[in-house]
Amino acid sequence: MSDDLVRLTVVGSEPEAELVRGPLAPEGSESLQRPTDFAAGALDGWAAGGAREILVRASDLETARELIARE
Repeated sequence: MSDDLVRLTVVGSEPEAELVRGPLAPEGSESLQRPTDFAAGALDGWAAGGAREILVRASDLETARELIARE
Protein backbone atom coordinates (compact mmCIF):
# COMPACT_ATOMS: atom_id res chain seq x y z
CA MET A 1 0.00 0.00 0.00
CA SER A 2 1.20 3.49 -0.66
CA ASP A 3 1.59 6.23 1.90
CA ASP A 4 -1.60 8.10 0.95
CA LEU A 5 -3.68 6.25 3.54
CA VAL A 6 -6.79 7.66 5.16
CA ARG A 7 -8.97 6.42 7.98
CA LEU A 8 -12.08 4.64 6.79
CA THR A 9 -13.48 3.92 10.24
CA VAL A 10 -12.65 2.93 13.79
CA VAL A 11 -14.02 -0.25 15.33
CA GLY A 12 -13.85 -1.72 18.80
CA SER A 13 -11.65 -4.79 18.28
CA GLU A 14 -9.35 -6.66 15.91
CA PRO A 15 -11.97 -9.30 15.00
CA GLU A 16 -14.46 -6.54 14.18
CA ALA A 17 -11.82 -4.84 12.01
CA GLU A 18 -11.32 -8.04 10.04
CA LEU A 19 -15.07 -8.36 9.51
CA VAL A 20 -15.24 -4.82 8.13
CA ARG A 21 -12.22 -5.41 5.91
CA GLY A 22 -13.67 -8.64 4.49
CA PRO A 23 -15.75 -7.18 1.64
CA LEU A 24 -13.13 -4.61 0.63
CA ALA A 25 -10.43 -6.79 -0.97
CA PRO A 26 -12.69 -8.68 -3.40
CA GLU A 27 -13.84 -5.30 -4.72
CA GLY A 28 -10.27 -4.08 -5.23
CA SER A 29 -9.96 -1.86 -2.16
CA GLU A 30 -6.84 -2.78 -0.23
CA SER A 31 -6.97 -2.01 3.46
CA LEU A 32 -5.07 -2.48 6.66
CA GLN A 33 -5.96 -2.24 10.29
CA ARG A 34 -3.90 -1.12 13.25
CA PRO A 35 -4.35 -0.13 16.88
CA THR A 36 -5.51 3.42 17.38
CA ASP A 37 -3.61 5.90 19.48
CA PHE A 38 -6.71 6.57 21.60
CA ALA A 39 -5.04 5.07 24.64
CA ALA A 40 -1.49 6.24 24.00
CA GLY A 41 0.77 5.06 26.77
CA ALA A 42 -1.51 2.25 27.85
CA LEU A 43 0.38 -0.99 28.40
CA ASP A 44 3.65 0.79 27.58
CA GLY A 45 2.94 0.83 23.86
CA TRP A 46 1.89 -2.80 23.50
CA ALA A 47 -1.47 -3.17 21.85
CA ALA A 48 -3.49 -5.81 23.66
CA GLY A 49 -6.80 -5.37 21.94
CA GLY A 50 -9.08 -2.41 21.94
CA ALA A 51 -10.01 0.02 19.22
CA ARG A 52 -8.61 -0.48 15.73
CA GLU A 53 -8.59 1.92 12.81
CA ILE A 54 -9.09 0.71 9.28
CA LEU A 55 -7.11 2.52 6.62
CA VAL A 56 -7.58 2.58 2.85
CA ARG A 57 -6.00 4.46 -0.01
CA ALA A 58 -7.44 7.94 -0.38
CA SER A 59 -8.51 7.08 -3.92
CA ASP A 60 -10.54 4.10 -2.60
CA LEU A 61 -12.23 5.91 0.29
CA GLU A 62 -15.64 6.57 -1.29
CA THR A 63 -15.91 3.06 -2.71
CA ALA A 64 -14.88 1.55 0.62
CA ARG A 65 -17.48 3.65 2.46
CA GLU A 66 -20.16 2.40 0.08
CA LEU A 67 -19.08 -1.21 0.55
CA ILE A 68 -19.16 -1.12 4.34
CA ALA A 69 -22.48 0.74 4.33
CA ARG A 70 -24.04 -2.25 2.53
CA GLU A 71 -22.96 -4.66 5.26
